[in-house]
Amino acid sequence: MKLKQQLVMLVALLFANLSMASELVIEITSGVDDPVPVAVVPFAWTGNKALPEDVANVVESDLERSGQFKALKRSAMLSFPSKQEDVHFRDWGYLNTEYLVIGQVLPTEKGFKVDYMLFDVQQQKVMDAGVFSGGRKNLRALAHSVSDAVYEALTGLRGAFRTRVAYVAADRKVNPNYYQLLVADADGHNPKVILKSKQPIMSPSWSRDANKIAYVSFESQRPAIYIQDLRTGDRQRIKSFKGLNGAPSWSPDGSKLALVLSKDGNAEIYVLELATGKLSRVTKHYGIDTEPSWTPDGKNIIFTSDRGGKPQIYQVELASKWVERLTFDGDYNARGSLTYDGRFLVLVSRHDGRFHIAVQDLQRGTMTTLTRSTLDESPSVAPNGSMVLYATESNGKDILAAVSIDGNVKYKLPAAKGVVREPAWSPYLD
Repeated sequence: MKLKQQLVMLVALLFANLSMASELVIEITSGVDDPVPVAVVPFAWTGNKALPEDVANVVESDLERSGQFKALKRSAMLSFPSKQEDVHFRDWGYLNTEYLVIGQVLPTEKGFKVDYMLFDVQQQKVMDAGVFSGGRKNLRALAHSVSDAVYEALTGLRGAFRTRVAYVAADRKVNPNYYQLLVADADGHNPKVILKSKQPIMSPSWSRDANKIAYVSFESQRPAIYIQDLRTGDRQRIKSFKGLNGAPSWSPDGSKLALVLSKDGNAEIYVLELATGKLSRVTKHYGIDTEPSWTPDGKNIIFTSDRGGKPQIYQVELASKWVERLTFDGDYNARGSLTYDGRFLVLVSRHDGRFHIAVQDLQRGTMTTLTRSTLDESPSVAPNGSMVLYATESNGKDILAAVSIDGNVKYKLPAAKGVVREPAWSPYLD
């Protein structure tokens, strides 16, 4: 089959059932067997007007979404302290609460200041405390910052609640000719349309400072790669070549893009230096090489290739161009990316004729299947390596879902209206 025919088929499969996306909705489907009991008391507020966000509710939802915590219902709380001197540990111990979060929201000249404290109820001591400040429109983001701090204090792992996700949607019922690229908070709130197009949009990829997104658009009737600044809205089309221009992936230092071009007849991996426009060819093989992603140190690129007869994941060292095969379990492994520490390879793997999200431990060489649904694809790893966001089907509808790296925690993110595909989890925002 010719490359052009393959490309057309790929686009048709990706967008056959897409509908317009609105705000994503969290549906937790499974968590750890024995979640840690925590209480998040409503944060005090003495302002004249009601707050635009319930900070405690955001923190509570974030912690529960991790699957590792179970929040105490407000109706069961015996008191609502906002200061350390008002905390009576005996009451919280009676409610079998292990950890307690209290705080207050204070007005500032430009917005809000959120003050929080985390207590170990059994030890009757403060584990963590802090203050976050921001503008009037940033209260929800400040709540996510509290969640990140509490999560790190309790688990030792940096939280990723104050991050964002990009995804692609279209609407075949209302307007079959429009596709959208959207960016939302990691919990699905505050979706913003970045681009509308009458042609498909694919492969969003975040810059390492989370300020730009590279993606593929077919608006010129052929695939082209664009870079869009999320702060200014400025949009740049990088130099296009004949044939395929696809699968952009930012280097860890943000200075380069790995991409797939077929300008020389076959799909190969290239690296583009953004400042100079210098283009370097990385792979050279009669097989199709695609889906590049970088190792955390920027010295290697992970990619998918059928050079061995079936799609498998390989790694190429940029300095020497030495290629090494990484996956051997199964006859189809693709769309690979590494966790931040470089230990785990997250990928799409086919078993029993179905595509699932899997993870391979590169130290031990073992592969574990994380999902059991029917059509799982496009995995994207959280910046702390704890969760994997991916596209799947549920009840005949295209949705996003997430699974923990150990497979124990799972939740769905269906759109309130329509369906979504092609997720990309942002790096940290700071």
